[in-house]
Formats: sequence, structure tokens, C-alpha cells
Amino acid sequence: MSVGLIGLGRMGAAMARTLAGKGVAVVGYDVAEAARNAAAVPVVADLAELWPRTRTVVLSLPLPEHVEAVMASLLAAHAPPTLVIDTSTSDPDVTVRLGQALDAQGHALVDAPVSGGPAGAAAGTLAIMVGGSEQAVSAARPTLDHLAAKIAHVGPLGAGHTAKLVNNVLCAAHILLAGEALRMGAAAGTPIPALTDALNGSSGRSGVTEVNVPRWITSATFDSGFTMALMAKDLSLAARLADRTGLALPLIDHVVRRWQELTQVHGGDADFNRAFLGEEKG
Repeated sequence: MSVGLIGLGRMGAAMARTLAGKGVAVVGYDVAEAARNAAAVPVVADLAELWPRTRTVVLSLPLPEHVEAVMASLLAAHAPPTLVIDTSTSDPDVTVRLGQALDAQGHALVDAPVSGGPAGAAAGTLAIMVGGSEQAVSAARPTLDHLAAKIAHVGPLGAGHTAKLVNNVLCAAHILLAGEALRMGAAAGTPIPALTDALNGSSGRSGVTEVNVPRWITSATFDSGFTMALMAKDLSLAARLADRTGLALPLIDHVVRRWQELTQVHGGDADFNRAFLGEEKG
């Protein structure tokens, strides 16, 4: 049987190529005909064609609603037991609810959101945060091992998506704060590359200063493959999760609001690293 790959955007298409390059038979699907036509793997034109051809499916979809729609198709198909690996960034509560519905038909769901972007997907070096039962995660490992340099099983179903939302809140906050701090230093007369070199040997360093600043920001390429709108979506999911905890989280609230403001400034299709620039559009 083939591994199904549903969602052939930049991330999904890269994961499909990586799996195929490692000898995995892959069949893809995307709702967009253009994405299907551009795919480097065999594709089907309808989800109903996919379910008989696979017992393992990888999802790479933008929104929880898209995941729900695909799972509704699987449930309606009454297919043999299928392992679903959801690499999307989604709502943990939606994930748990879908997992219960799938389990009732003998399927299994693992939430396995990823960090590393299209470049990491293409290289097979993603970091993957996994939630699910020991049995389901064990079944998913052979597929995930082809895609990841690091896999962390963080807890039961939904825990993977919780971990990814925590990760993206921190990443978004680091971009905003690093942008202000480094632009402050530059305005005071010390260039950003020199500041970054100093920070990366000191306690102020972060993934943003170590990777994002030199790779996408000071290089002015802004081509990470992750957009302002996608980060804003993830932060909205994080805000929803924060509300459910009942905790007072004013810094997260501020990050969510600031990101929404900067998405309006730069546009939803802009690379998310442009948030580093604040209100500037350079």
C-alpha cells in the first residue's frame, strides 16, 4: 500500500518528495488542481480514490476545518483501519474529538506537527512533536523517521498540537522582541550582524537570532516558506488554548494582537520574518 499525502502545498509537496526519495510509495491529493499538477508523486483527483490505496495517511493542511473535512471523508468511506498522521498545526480539542470518532471505526490518529519549514521537509530534518497512544505512535514512527531529525513524543492525542502552539507563540514573540532590540542597537550605531554574532554567544540568543536573522532577515531574502497569515492563524489557535486554561497570560495576549497588526501592515502572504521589521516595509 502507498502512503497517502493529503495537502500538497510547500510543506506537503516537500514531504511527499522526501518520502518518495527514500523509497516510500506515495500517492498525493490536494483540493487545488494546480497543486496536483505540480506534484512530484502520483496523485488522485478525489479523496474517495485515495482511501482504498493506503493504510497510512499524512496530512499537511492549513486549518483545523480542512482536517475535519478530510476526516469526514475517511469516516464516510468506511475504509479498513487507517493510521492518520496529522502534521498540520491544529486545535488540540479538535484533534481529540476527531481521534475519538476515528477510533470508533478502528482507525488511529497521531498529531505530529512539525518545525523546520519546507527546507526541513525537503531535507528530512524536521523536528516533530507527537501526541498519541504508544501503539499509534509506534506505528507512525517508520514514516516520521523519514521526515525528521528529532521526534519528541510529548503525550496523549492532542499533546503534539499543544506543544506546537507553545513553540509558535515563543517563535512569534522572539521575532517581535529581537526585531525591536536589534533595530534599537542598529539605531545606536552597531550593525545587526555584529550584534547577532555577539548575542549568539550570550544569554540573549534564540532560534530567531541563530537562524532566522542571518538566513532570512539580514540576507533580505524573506523566503522561509511560512507566511504572516499562517503564523497569525497559529497564534489565534494559541489564544483559544490560552482562554481554555483560564490563566492570565498578558504577554501572549500582546503577541497575538501585535502579530495581527503587523499582518495588516505587511500582508498575509508576506514571509513571517517581516514581523522583525515592525512597521517598516523594507
